[in-house]
Amino acid sequence: MTTQEHNQVLGALPEFSRARVLVAGDVMLDRYWQGPTSRISPEAPVPVVRVQQDETRPGGAANVALNIAALGGAARLLGVVGRDEAAHKLGAALGAAGVQPLFLEADGRPTITKLRILSRHQQLIRLDFEEPLAPLGAFDRVAYLEQFRQALPQVQAVILSDYGKGTLADAADLVAAARAAGRPLLVDPKGSDWRPYRGATLITPNLAEFEAVVGPCPDEAAIVAKGERLRQELGLEALLVTRSEQGMSLLARGQAPLHMPAQAREVYDVTGAGDTVIAVFGACLAAGHDFAHSAHIANLAAGIVVGKLGTATVSAGELQRAMRHAHEDDSGVLSEGELLSRVTAARAQGQVVVMTNGCFDILHVGHVRYLEAARKLGDALIVAVNDDASVRRLKGASRPLNPLADRMRMLAALKCVDWVVPFAEDTPARLIGRVLPDRLVKGGDYTAEQVAGFDAVTRNGGQVVILEFHQGYSTTRLIERARSEPQG
Repeated sequence: MTTQEHNQVLGALPEFSRARVLVAGDVMLDRYWQGPTSRISPEAPVPVVRVQQDETRPGGAANVALNIAALGGAARLLGVVGRDEAAHKLGAALGAAGVQPLFLEADGRPTITKLRILSRHQQLIRLDFEEPLAPLGAFDRVAYLEQFRQALPQVQAVILSDYGKGTLADAADLVAAARAAGRPLLVDPKGSDWRPYRGATLITPNLAEFEAVVGPCPDEAAIVAKGERLRQELGLEALLVTRSEQGMSLLARGQAPLHMPAQAREVYDVTGAGDTVIAVFGACLAAGHDFAHSAHIANLAAGIVVGKLGTATVSAGELQRAMRHAHEDDSGVLSEGELLSRVTAARAQGQVVVMTNGCFDILHVGHVRYLEAARKLGDALIVAVNDDASVRRLKGASRPLNPLADRMRMLAALKCVDWVVPFAEDTPARLIGRVLPDRLVKGGDYTAEQVAGFDAVTRNGGQVVILEFHQGYSTTRLIERARSEPQG
């Protein structure tokens, strides 16, 4: 599948608020010490990091649950922790993010902690605090399975996040319990023996993990042949192989193989990318979407998260914007009808819509700073632009210098602008009355009541915000200065 074909089938974003997912697996606490380096240690040839920031984040299976919550879904997390401070920090961070932790405490088994030391956005070393692999004791294993079974009626999908730390030693029993309850179960596998996952709905290995089980796969044909054989042997409904810069391959029962191109534009850190993939896929399934659409959305999410540093999550708003920008022929310049459709979809995802307007005849830094400030007020920024005839009525026969199409295209190229739409009237009051933005923004010496569209927006519960223009920037002044300077 080409990038263009992939973009054409992204479709609508799932209603993640409907998704209820149980995540079970190896939970851990990720710590990050960050600071500058300016010298080499006199004790050894290593850089000296002056630690200025200490950050903790949920990791492992906890990061999977965190990704689901970040999308707006409801996540329950079943894991094993120690009786220590790390467990308290982990539980507090998850609770603050909206995840319901279901932790079992194990004597003599500390909460797994990974400390990463970074400088200038580069990871220098990772320190792991954990005991050697050891499965849970007999009582803990029984209690874990019982907690798992009790949670199943409350969810629509289940994810097993296996980091090989022993929590999922009884994976086969968990798979059987989920299938008996009629819940789809997804597995992020570990190791080379995947027989305990037999009967799962789907597993999501990366290419290296996949090849460790089936052997080298030099091309997509080999992935399909060996993957299909493995899928049948394990009784899986589907297999999703993540292939880094080569994208993903989905092999589903009764369907043609689906190869999706990578969506990442910049890669800073692949830490936790697998967590995001399975979390988004599981949330999509829980929201009622099929394998193919879930895979496309998960692929898009992976492209976002690898552009962030450390274990990270993806929000529904980020996915919505990425879906829009993924369309190669979608510059952000829209007709009025297209805009209203986008606004409806954005509101369904709980996004705050911001709107402003102007002529923007010659785009300058004052405009950019103003639009950046407007964008910070919400999740999506609409810029309504006067068409050429209305500019002439407002500014005179010599304006605009740049035609409408050029002005809109320049605005759409700004990272802070989501949608650009034209209007023909002297004011955008009618258009604002149809869009009804959550925030209506205007710059200059206006009062809120003087802004076109004030009545419609405030009656709808919205807010009109006046932003200051940056002094020293004016399209009219730029034109006058250009005309007054000697030609040479």
